[in-house]
Amino acid sequence: MRKQTLFNHEWKFIKEDVGAGFTLEAEGERLGLPHTWNAADGQDGGNDYYRGTCWYVKEFARPEMSEGDEVWLEFRGVAMTAQVYVNGQHLCHHEGGYSTFRVNITDVIRASNILEVAVDNSKNHTVYPQKADFTFYGGIYRDVFMITVPSTHFELGYYGGTGIKVTPKVEDRNAEVKVEAWVTGVADVVKFTIEERTLEAKVHDGHAECVFTIENVRLWDGVADPYLYTVKAELESGDLLETRFGCRTFAIDPENGFMLNGRPYRLCGAARHQDRQGVGNAITTEMQDEDMALLREMGANTVRLAHYQHDQYFYDLCDEYGMIVWAEIPYITEHMPEGRDNTLSQMRELVLQNYNHPSIVCWGLSNEITVAAGVTDDIVENHRLLHNLCHKLDDTRPTTMAHAFMLDIDHPFMLLSDICSYNLYYGWYVGDVEQNDAWFDEFHAKHPNTVIGLSEYGADANPAYQNGKPEKGDWSEPYQALYHEHMLKMWSERPYIWAMHCWNMFDFGADGRNEGGKPGQNQKGLVTFDRKLKKDAFYVYKAYLSKEPFIHICGRRYVQRTEDVTEVKVYTNQPNVILFVDGKAFSTQEGEKVFKFHVPISNEHAIEAKSGELSDTIRIQKVETLNKAYIKEGYEIVNWFDRPDEIAREGYYSILDSIADLKAEPRAAQLLAKVMERAKRSYGDVAKNVTLPESIQRQIDTMPLEKMLKQAGKAITQEMVKQLNNRLNQIPKNK
Repeated sequence: MRKQTLFNHEWKFIKEDVGAGFTLEAEGERLGLPHTWNAADGQDGGNDYYRGTCWYVKEFARPEMSEGDEVWLEFRGVAMTAQVYVNGQHLCHHEGGYSTFRVNITDVIRASNILEVAVDNSKNHTVYPQKADFTFYGGIYRDVFMITVPSTHFELGYYGGTGIKVTPKVEDRNAEVKVEAWVTGVADVVKFTIEERTLEAKVHDGHAECVFTIENVRLWDGVADPYLYTVKAELESGDLLETRFGCRTFAIDPENGFMLNGRPYRLCGAARHQDRQGVGNAITTEMQDEDMALLREMGANTVRLAHYQHDQYFYDLCDEYGMIVWAEIPYITEHMPEGRDNTLSQMRELVLQNYNHPSIVCWGLSNEITVAAGVTDDIVENHRLLHNLCHKLDDTRPTTMAHAFMLDIDHPFMLLSDICSYNLYYGWYVGDVEQNDAWFDEFHAKHPNTVIGLSEYGADANPAYQNGKPEKGDWSEPYQALYHEHMLKMWSERPYIWAMHCWNMFDFGADGRNEGGKPGQNQKGLVTFDRKLKKDAFYVYKAYLSKEPFIHICGRRYVQRTEDVTEVKVYTNQPNVILFVDGKAFSTQEGEKVFKFHVPISNEHAIEAKSGELSDTIRIQKVETLNKAYIKEGYEIVNWFDRPDEIAREGYYSILDSIADLKAEPRAAQLLAKVMERAKRSYGDVAKNVTLPESIQRQIDTMPLEKMLKQAGKAITQEMVKQLNNRLNQIPKNK
């Protein structure tokens, strides 16, 4: 009979590489799992968090065992490389920080035992990830279990797989469900049960399979009805497995997007990183429940679980709540020629451990892998091997890739996977937000038979930063909301976009960052890193996606306002809004999702928005002086010049001219090249290696130089701008 015991308690952690056999005597910290040693230094900025080898040690007694039983240890997540020793014997080497692996300790176990685990998250050239915009936390950060099984049992040692595979095929109102199991030891039959029906299958070479027919099948139907069946597998030895599955069909069409159970089913949601402020990646099940609750409140019906395999518990939640999942491995940003085997082993683990989840609809091969070095023969071959491996292991789901916007839409690499998506950041890192519309229109016109999605897009926002005239690059909460208003409208008008995943649902740890007032964080989340504050942009998604009636007034953190007439913006999924100012009806509007009111202010005011029984209230105050706490450091100079005539000189160039026009004039182009290099450096490490394709560069070149300079923030000072503009003013335009 199988027995599984949680093995998280009474460990000792040593934050140095003391070596096997020396852990009991070494000084360390007594703790329980899950644990990461980067919960603090991986989130404080500086890109200096500890990356190296640490040790965990635990003493334990031999469990109760019957004759012939085997004892295994199951590790759900050890980042990034693990070496496992029991009683001084080296039993396992595992590379990859996000998947389950198991270790058979039967032959070395005795009455009293010492378990030692060396965990290494140091830099190397073989184990992914090594370069990306998130922290690579080290530690045994997920649960550990001890599993006792009879000598004849379902497979435990093959890439952390479940030992059971369920493949439903729906036709009309019925489903044929093929169930397979793999057995270690001597067994004649496996007994499978679904609902009240039991079938026996003979075991041949350790494999058994049978097919059930479920009549009038109840479909797994997304968020509306995520119905799950359970299959049970039993051996005569007493070993027993259960797994859940769902019966559904899906298709992804170049014109109609995602189809679930034969009907269009538009996918819109967010990507999720698993970490949390002050905790790192050593999160609890309660924290995962909260993440799912926030996704559901927003109305999301899809989640991209980025950029690695997530905890089985969260995949289970996605099954239970009908969340369509993009699953992927951490093959990201920088291709490593010596890391090919690691991409294949991590993909094999991802597919084998997650095959039975009905929520998963695609396997992600990589993310922005061409950023550092472009497309090389070795990158192409690595992806072909991954693509073929996915189809060998699973012929029911397509492969996908998340391409960096720098990859030209006509490049053949774009078509290597079955479906594709792009990460676009027009309106944040480059260009204007409207260029996202143009990009999709051009792609769909050029490639009408190619499935396309939006796998990342976003704008950073520190909720402390507020103003009445939000602009790209100001890191303000109002700009983020404005940006996402546009992106949702863009998506709503283009049904061919198979899925749209906002980057990101939550702020997350990125220790290499030091911007936006919060070092060590990427602040593109719709919810803050600690999950305590929903930014205004969260509610525009709720207005588009949720059926739960609500009303929300934006700008509650923009209390002190300098303008005489202020904009009050309301998000709701109701058809009308009445705005009250100081208890008196101010205006009534009919509309959809976004309602804007312009309210004269002179003192402190109570603002209330109502729709039927729904109500929300904020308080604002008229002030004469701008609250400096509302402005990102380095962005205080919104206007470098007092008067427009100080910028433009008739017949001469200035920063108001487009980048394209400046490039066309040799002297202006020389000045532009210097300032562009300085601005590029302000975007950080990855941007230094970026080369833009000609089509994207043409779009960016339509921007006025002034916009690009503002995006660079404090990297370009007021004095630099004035000097540059003055020198441009000396260059006459050709008539």
